[in-house]
Amino acid sequence: MGSVDKQLSWSYAEGFVIEPEVVRDARQHSHELGVEAVSPAVGAQLAVLAAAARATSILELGTGAGVSGLWLLTGAPDAVLTSIDQELDHQDSARASFARAGIPAARVRLITGRALDVLPRMNDDAYDLVLVDADPGSLLGYVEHALRIARPGGLVLVAHALWHDRVPDPVQRDGAVTDYRALLASVAESSAKLASLSPLGDGLLQLVKK
Repeated sequence: MGSVDKQLSWSYAEGFVIEPEVVRDARQHSHELGVEAVSPAVGAQLAVLAAAARATSILELGTGAGVSGLWLLTGAPDAVLTSIDQELDHQDSARASFARAGIPAARVRLITGRALDVLPRMNDDAYDLVLVDADPGSLLGYVEHALRIARPGGLVLVAHALWHDRVPDPVQRDGAVTDYRALLASVAESSAKLASLSPLGDGLLQLVKK
């Protein structure tokens, strides 16, 4: 199958998802804030994975305007979401989106701060699902903490794992591309976790902690 056909398949997969109005509004707010939200197809996959994991405790690194959080809570309607972001205005937008979606405030815990400052204080084996969608420059540290924090059998998901489809292109060698390649190489060499890389959006790395 040629690359043109693959492009058609990816476009079809993205178009297959009909986002709820509250998610579309949060996506628009993301654009206004200059935040790159996960694509609709990746969002839907997050919901499916959260549902399959029967997640009751979810940790998110990178709140943004709430797009990924809304999708995760769609899949896990009884879960409590803890989300870390150092941008207060992003979290204010996300909080408003969660309220519009009718999500009780008690089910969302927003922590404003640098993830690398907050994560060391979080307990081992405490979360059913951890989503990493934050600064690529700290990616390896984030994932190391995420695997510690996730419970055995829990999920660690890394958004944008193909980084604008630049990771597969050997010509591309900028910092973010190098960071994602280093993570993927580390995952491929490890037997401590199950791993799958989805090409939806610009990539979703999926890990199960053994």
